[in-house]
Amino acid sequence: MLKFLVGFLVAIILGLTLFTWFTLHWSYADGERAGFLQKFSRKGWVCKTWEGQMALVTLPGTVAEKFDFTVRDDAVARQLNDSIGKRMTVHYEQRKWIPTSCFGDTEYFVTSMQVTPTQSLTPQ
Repeated sequence: MLKFLVGFLVAIILGLTLFTWFTLHWSYADGERAGFLQKFSRKGWVCKTWEGQMALVTLPGTVAEKFDFTVRDDAVARQLNDSIGKRMTVHYEQRKWIPTSCFGDTEYFVTSMQVTPTQSLTPQ
């Protein structure tokens, strides 16, 4: 009976480990978003993650949609931190069903970024 219980617990732990690995390495969707980085910080009580927010503005005067995201790569986090307040394009991967917030508060993980020049919308 003890062997069965130990085997069962090992199977559960192995299953949860494989499920977590799968959710962190398989992306449901990926794409790019452009906007202004307005918030970026390192958060968490035990597991510190980089969390950010972009304002996705299509035209001046319109209400901005907010895009919350997580960054796991410190090099990308440094780039974002150096570019706060600037218009940028980020590439993200959406990962569903991550079992704990220890890997990030959102399901959107930014993997790269680039600053994009702002264009004037007034005629010249």
